[in-house]
Amino acid sequence: MQLSDLKNLKIAVVGAGYGGAAAAKALSLLGARVDVYEQASQIREVGAGIGLRPSTMNRFRQWGIFDAIAKVSSPSDYFEILTATADPIMKETWPGIHDFTAETKTHLIHRGDFIDALLGVLPEGMVQLGHKLETVHDKGDRSVLTFAGGRTVEADLVVGADGIKSVVRRLLFSDKGPVFSGEHAYRAVISVDDAYGTVTDDNLRMYIGRGTKVYLLPLRHRNQVSFDITALCPDSTWAPQVTKDDLLATVQGFDERLVNITRDLDMDTVNIRAVYDIDPVDTWHSDSVVLVGDAAHSMLHHQGQGANSAIEDAGALADALRQADSLKQGLALYQATRKPVTDELQRISRQGWTEEEINDVFPGQKPATAAPQE
Repeated sequence: MQLSDLKNLKIAVVGAGYGGAAAAKALSLLGARVDVYEQASQIREVGAGIGLRPSTMNRFRQWGIFDAIAKVSSPSDYFEILTATADPIMKETWPGIHDFTAETKTHLIHRGDFIDALLGVLPEGMVQLGHKLETVHDKGDRSVLTFAGGRTVEADLVVGADGIKSVVRRLLFSDKGPVFSGEHAYRAVISVDDAYGTVTDDNLRMYIGRGTKVYLLPLRHRNQVSFDITALCPDSTWAPQVTKDDLLATVQGFDERLVNITRDLDMDTVNIRAVYDIDPVDTWHSDSVVLVGDAAHSMLHHQGQGANSAIEDAGALADALRQADSLKQGLALYQATRKPVTDELQRISRQGWTEEEINDVFPGQKPATAAPQE
């Protein structure tokens, strides 16, 4: 699109998570007018640590915000997979872009630090809190958003970045709900001093056994470590009630250091969630509405690609609008570029965790199925 056309675009981003904040940054750099509408009254990212891949960090360099992310993250050289009792299975460098001009390291970061850094590089006033989306009226060449309380906003382009339970997706593209994986994720951040000597460098380690995965993701810039237990469980309640004894049962037979970490956890600090994704969505866009991030392709966390995919979506959307002759062509190019990639990531992220596959990966540990609950 011509520079003048891009500067005349009025864009409304729904959701101020990773995908929404990144899309706002990338699209504002095109010169478009961008406003972000977030339903929460304050933005607070819970959970633990994630890894930002080299391609993601290179997007941040392209957008001029690399330093803001790098100063609250720790570069990592490799990841390691071990048995429950800490015998090595594999050790590999992070897949990346290997040339002399690009970033080659994965950066480990706390989710809260990450969203704070992303929002911190947006102009003041761009993000408007307390806007819960109720309806989207797609008029073809523009769309009208209606929020709780009655406020309406009209935009040339609406970017649906409103997560796994996306209202934009449900109203315009797919009414299929999230899919329960048969797992729970239990996440906490602890001091390195409380990690019983398991953290000696800046590299991710994952222990696998009996249908359970335990992740240790160092956050050296915080002198902390993200401790994540992912375990099979038939309870599909979004935020289930879990006891310390329940957690200890999931790591029974694991390396005693991991058992000790679990035993020491303050349950009030543990984020407990059933794990969901969505089935691939056939179409991500109309002429004036487009999906990004979890709204388009929420995936299980086994590949560690959810946040990275959202950032790549934002970059690809901005690239496509810049390259195409029209908004309509740009949205089609964006989907053609990103959907094959995320379809495959969604598929791979489910691998080994369906009822058919799980017995091969973890014999005798097939997950029971249950209907989703709110």
